[in-house]
Amino acid sequence: MSDSYLKFVNSPFGARFARSLGLPKPEVLRRYRADRPEFEGMVAIGAGREPQLLDALASLVASIGVTSVAHESATPWVALANRHGLMTGRFEPADSGSSARLAALLFDASGIEDSTQLEPLHAFFHDTLRSLGKCGRIVVLGRTPETCDTPRQWTAQRALEGLTRSLGKEARRGITANLLYVEKGAGSSDHALDATLRFFLSPRSAYVSGQVVRIGANAANVANAPAFDWTQPLAGKRAVVTGAARGIGAAIAGVLAAEGAHVIGIDIPPARDALESTMQQLNGTALAFDIAAPEAPAQIAAALDELGVDIVVHNAGITKDKTIAKMTDAAWQNVIDINLSAQERIDDALLAAGILRDGGRIIGVSSISGIAGNLGQTNYATSKAGVIGRVQSMAPHLRARGITINAVAPGFIETQMTAKIPLTIREAGRRMNSMSQGGQPVDVAQTIAWLAHPGAAGVTGQIVRVCGQSLIGA
Repeated sequence: MSDSYLKFVNSPFGARFARSLGLPKPEVLRRYRADRPEFEGMVAIGAGREPQLLDALASLVASIGVTSVAHESATPWVALANRHGLMTGRFEPADSGSSARLAALLFDASGIEDSTQLEPLHAFFHDTLRSLGKCGRIVVLGRTPETCDTPRQWTAQRALEGLTRSLGKEARRGITANLLYVEKGAGSSDHALDATLRFFLSPRSAYVSGQVVRIGANAANVANAPAFDWTQPLAGKRAVVTGAARGIGAAIAGVLAAEGAHVIGIDIPPARDALESTMQQLNGTALAFDIAAPEAPAQIAAALDELGVDIVVHNAGITKDKTIAKMTDAAWQNVIDINLSAQERIDDALLAAGILRDGGRIIGVSSISGIAGNLGQTNYATSKAGVIGRVQSMAPHLRARGITINAVAPGFIETQMTAKIPLTIREAGRRMNSMSQGGQPVDVAQTIAWLAHPGAAGVTGQIVRVCGQSLIGA
């Protein structure tokens, strides 16, 4: 679906018109394209007291091939960068008319142990934020508060969430800001931090902002995993995607296939033609099942049994919107059954039979409605909140097998479904976020591909919103 306002205000005349009236001017987001460099430009490095993740950052900067500059808060960086053979220098603010803007700001807050030690954050972002270019990236690294040694350290690390979310709202111009809590030991495992940092620094995360991601240290399967190609990290993997015939499901299937996975798409029998067309383009496999049918889990398990799978993406979902006083029993039950209960039954079947292999990935699609609720969507919001509950409750049980379970929670995404929303409500949904625009199905797909990545084994039990930092919800 096209956003006419976004196109208008980014035209020469529209930009002048918007500026004269003081209208918001959403940035055209830079999204990943295979024919363009994924990483380019210069990153500025900042740090608090006794930073513990600078070595991991140096390895990452070396691997993606960007140039770094050190803010005065990161005094160890220059010597460390030299040891890694990196080109680096000292940060100097860009002139207001300069085109030499920074591509990213990285701050290592892992050593901050007290609220009195938060000042370097102000110094770094005060000095650097105006030098960050359009569609730039802000990533703050801290320690998981729940694992901190003292209440004061927990307090100081938890404070980073308010900072990061505020930066995302202040920066604008298509800039994202996210916080990574890295458990002690996680930064030392090969790729345990790299895969997540790469995602949040790249155009793949164009519509993900204001998020807090916890990277656990129990990612032994990352260190022991075979080497992979960063351009095809899912090569040799088999991925199941429900609701794959069109829309977000087809986008998910396309991104997973582009990263090397063999995709098995599942959709209802009436969508068979669309499903087969989508899968044919991806050299995938089409399976027509009604996932809500009682026999479906056993049928799906039987169809997958011979080779097993590595990734299961529960994307299929429906809406039947009415206020609860007007909602029929059937409308309530159908939404719960398809959006939530079917996921439980399918996973039970695949896990019990060992069809989902050890080290696998389960990824659900929730919604910001499941976080904040929504008028006329008690059934939908209940089902999507249940997806969040599944993720949080199942993560500890799956850890022994090295299986991660996470969910994405999309906000306003430009689809056929949102195209049917009345104009005024649709415009409000588009503009009420830090990007002042709706997301694209590929934004959801790229986030799922990151959670499916071999290097994301330390990320589990988490909900990542793909909403442009929506003003709705927590």
